[in-house]
Amino acid sequence: MAGKQDEKRKAAKPGKRREKRAEDAAPGKDPKGATPRKDAKGAKDPKPGKGTKDPKPGKDAKPGKDAKRGRPAKRPGADGSGARPLRELLRVTPGERPDLGSLDPSSTPGGPAGKAAGAEATAALAQPLGALQERLYAASTAGDRRRLLLVLQGMDTSGKGGTLKHVIGLFNPSGCRIKAFKAPTAEELEHPFLWRIKRELPRPGEIGIFDRSHYEDVLIARVRALVPPHRVRTRYAQINRFEKALAEDGVTVVKVFLHIGYEEQRTRLLQRLDDPDKHWKFNVGDIEERGAWPAYQEAYEVALERCSTDAAPWYVVPANRKWYRNWAISTLLREHLEEIDPQYPKGDFDVEECRRRLLEG
Repeated sequence: MAGKQDEKRKAAKPGKRREKRAEDAAPGKDPKGATPRKDAKGAKDPKPGKGTKDPKPGKDAKPGKDAKRGRPAKRPGADGSGARPLRELLRVTPGERPDLGSLDPSSTPGGPAGKAAGAEATAALAQPLGALQERLYAASTAGDRRRLLLVLQGMDTSGKGGTLKHVIGLFNPSGCRIKAFKAPTAEELEHPFLWRIKRELPRPGEIGIFDRSHYEDVLIARVRALVPPHRVRTRYAQINRFEKALAEDGVTVVKVFLHIGYEEQRTRLLQRLDDPDKHWKFNVGDIEERGAWPAYQEAYEVALERCSTDAAPWYVVPANRKWYRNWAISTLLREHLEEIDPQYPKGDFDVEECRRRLLEG
């Protein structure tokens, strides 16, 4: 593990220009002046927001736009019968960089036909999810070490908190371990960046949920130059080794990037300003962060490309439509839990003898 996180968390000034490296484009650069990067095959990536009428980066892509590298495919059939699993449709192909600018954050790949149907379908998942969770926990009482970790990442207002409320609410809370990661504390900065993550991992039989995660150390750390560029580059490999070790120890890692549009984020932030009861959710710093939107989109693309592996793949969930977000994440969890297929342990006692004793007493 490279070094300690003892660097001070200083935010670089918006728009500050840094030296461009062959491997990583300079973050925070104005999209009009950005030089298109090249992927491993030599193809140029489009500039953030290319193909839209609004010159602002990250504007929602038009529905029906053709797929680009790593873009989730469209799912045949809205009811899911006879269709490909959602995990195949939303998965980021290992080694390929998704073009977030061409992925419509309002799309509903594989989803139910509309908000009402989506809410109904999500509610219907409560029973199977609850049953699978119970089996997972029960199996752990007999020594089964398997557990599941849901990692939620996304721009501000993308719905990490909403997912906790509407999706994780379908589970028994006693079997869940939830952790929201904030800016590192003084103690955490004295340790390698994965130190605080390892302390919050789910135990056998549990479902863990991370609201933000170790990926902050290759996202905001990259965009705001909180650590030297070479330190950020080494962290991708560290993360991959860490997640591979988790998988080998029985942890099913489900990493979800909540893909929200630039204009949708503006709308949600304005809604928070318009409602005094939501002022506590508003952070003035969110406005400044919007100024670094192109850099964050690029940072996410790089992280998705380098850290979507067979052991711990990334899934891109369009998040403009909250009902689809809830259904998609619930469905992803169901598919992964069904693959784990936990079983109730067999009793180590004589059932009939115990029954007889109870009836006689």
